[in-house]
Amino acid sequence: MRIDFDKVTAIDIHTHAEEPCGLHADDGYDDFQEGMKEYFRSPFDHPPTIPETAQFYREKNIAAVIFPVDAERETGFRRYNNDEMLELAQEHDDILIPFVSIDPWKGKIGVREAKNLLAKGARGFKFHPTFQGFYPNDRMAYELYEVIQESGMPALFHTGQTGVGAGMPGGMGMRLKYSNPMYLDDVAADFPDLKIIAAHPSFPWQEEALALATHKPNVWIDLSGWSPKYFPPLLVRYANSLLQDRVLFGSDWPAILPDRWLRDFEALEIKEHVRPKILKENARKILGL
Repeated sequence: MRIDFDKVTAIDIHTHAEEPCGLHADDGYDDFQEGMKEYFRSPFDHPPTIPETAQFYREKNIAAVIFPVDAERETGFRRYNNDEMLELAQEHDDILIPFVSIDPWKGKIGVREAKNLLAKGARGFKFHPTFQGFYPNDRMAYELYEVIQESGMPALFHTGQTGVGAGMPGGMGMRLKYSNPMYLDDVAADFPDLKIIAAHPSFPWQEEALALATHKPNVWIDLSGWSPKYFPPLLVRYANSLLQDRVLFGSDWPAILPDRWLRDFEALEIKEHVRPKILKENARKILGL
């Protein structure tokens, strides 16, 4: 990895690789992306490719953790091939930090893939309980968690409401219940050495997320998916105090641009000595950089 972490201004812990360049989308995928674009008011007609994402972040001098989401079982959408994503990220390893994603329903096949991806340079794993249709504390995922814990790499879980399926008939069949952060409490207790990132302000379960992170020292919270001006006051209070060493900057690119997030963060009442922790220092620690 060629990133100069002393020179970049921040580390964005939460950016998406939606699909590889040139791959024709599955039936329904374009409708899904159109729904996401409307929900987030995205300026993009279609999700940026990994090289386009790398160029954007390079120009901003921000390092970025980038990942796909494997939700083939629940959605029918073909996943972004993890090997291809790793290869592209490694071509831009002056600015990108690659996470991978494995649908936990894939069982031992997924466990075997996780081991292979770690050997190829994966720096973490992304889970989306609502998109993947599983409770994080479902025992069928535990063998996969064991591999991740042993590697020392983080596991990032979506929590709270999601833009996935928002406004579509039946919410595209997505169940919000899976993303209550309290289901991560079992995971954090059963895997005390697993670095867990609970992504997003966890609306409507913000207090559950804060309780989890203050009780379990292996749980971090990323602040992606929301403009900071909408953060609940309680979240800001904990970020300024009890959780100042375990709160992370994340944008949710391309749904939310880092420019907007950082601009709104400047106006947030965050203590000056805490700002660099949230923007970069805490991420360096959890990523082992």
